[in-house]
Amino acid sequence: MLGTSLLLALKEIRRHKTRSFLTTLGIIIGVASVVTMVSLGNGATQSVQDQVSSLGTNMLVVRPSRGFGRGGGARPTLFELDDVEAIQTQIAGIRAVAPQTATQATAIFEAQNWSTTVTGTTNEYFQASNLELDVGREFSDSELIGGKSVCIIG
Repeated sequence: MLGTSLLLALKEIRRHKTRSFLTTLGIIIGVASVVTMVSLGNGATQSVQDQVSSLGTNMLVVRPSRGFGRGGGARPTLFELDDVEAIQTQIAGIRAVAPQTATQATAIFEAQNWSTTVTGTTNEYFQASNLELDVGREFSDSELIGGKSVCIIG
């Protein structure tokens, strides 16, 4: 019975060559499309995971806020250096605390202007963000303590 069905199927395939070819082609294209989409999805997932892991798996950003009340447009109370020191000393397992502040500014060099973000921070920012300098040096302790006007461009 099975042998008869198989012979009949082969005979029909030979008799309808164009239909058989198009059916086979459709199956091949369908399988290739599914494999391609799965591969692209896996590649995108891996790319996102690599980007997240480059930020550091245990990074936590803390920002002051006004709280959950329905207040007016008052600005949130900013962190003080004492708050930063308290976070670093009173919470176990913290490797680096990098306070920062940022503002928009215009950089002018020769006859060109650039809109940029100026960020004020400490050397711990590099450790917390997994960043390394290509050229130059980090801030010295005396520059940090003295509040010297030193910058890293990049």
